[in-house]
Amino acid sequence: RGRALGYTMVLPDEDKYSQTRSQMLDSLAYMLGGRAAEEMVFHDPTTGAGNDIEKATNVARAMVTQFGMTERLGAIKLGESNSEPFLGRDLGHSRNYSEEIAAIVDEETKKLLATAHQEAFEILEENRDVLDALVLELFDKETLDKEQVARIFEPLRRRPERPAWTGSDQRHPSSLPPVEIPQWIRDRTAAQNQQNGLNGHKPEEEAGAVLTPPGSGGDIHGDPGASGGSGSAPGLPPH
Repeated sequence: RGRALGYTMVLPDEDKYSQTRSQMLDSLAYMLGGRAAEEMVFHDPTTGAGNDIEKATNVARAMVTQFGMTERLGAIKLGESNSEPFLGRDLGHSRNYSEEIAAIVDEETKKLLATAHQEAFEILEENRDVLDALVLELFDKETLDKEQVARIFEPLRRRPERPAWTGSDQRHPSSLPPVEIPQWIRDRTAAQNQQNGLNGHKPEEEAGAVLTPPGSGGDIHGDPGASGGSGSAPGLPPH
C-alpha cells in the first residue's frame, strides 16, 4: 500500500521459540516469491523486491554462520554480531575467521538463495492459476484476510516433504518416532493456561499442541494440515 505498493502481514498462530531448517528454507522461498513472480509474469524484475532480497540474504547468511545449517561448514558459529536476521537488521558484525572461510560462507549463502529462488519460481509455475486468482481478488478487494487467502489457495498443488537432513551422510535419521506428550502433562498444561490466560488462546489449543518436531516443510510441502506459519510474499503461495 502507498509507497510499498503492496505487502503481506503475517501474524504467528502460536509462540515459536525456534525454527527448523526446513521452515527457514520455506521462508527463503517465500521472501523471493515477489521477485520470481516479476520474472515469470512480466519478464523483467523491478526494484520492488529489494527489501525482500535483503531479508532473505540475512536469513541465509545466518543459516550458514550462526545455526550450522550447511553440510560444508557444519555446526559452527562464525563471527560476532548484534543482529536480528529474522527482522532484517544487522547492527554490526565482527569477523573472526579467515578469508578462505569467508569465501565459503559467501558460496553457501549464494547457494541457499539460488535454490530458494528457483523453488519459488517453480511453485509459481505449478500454481499459476492460484496466483492469477489471488491477483483478481486483490484487484477487487485490495485487502484480504487469512480466511480469504486460504479459500483462494484451496487448489494449491502440494510438493513432497523435504528430505530428512542431519548435516552429514554419516548420520542417519532415527526410524523411531519422537516421544508423545503424556495426557496428564497436557491436562496440567491446560489447567495452567486456563489460570494464566496464556497468549489469549483457548487452553485446548495450547496444551500439548506440539507432540512431535515440526514437519519437514510448510503447507506447500507434504501434509496440507501442517502449520507452516508463513504467509504469502507478493506472488508466492504461503509456505
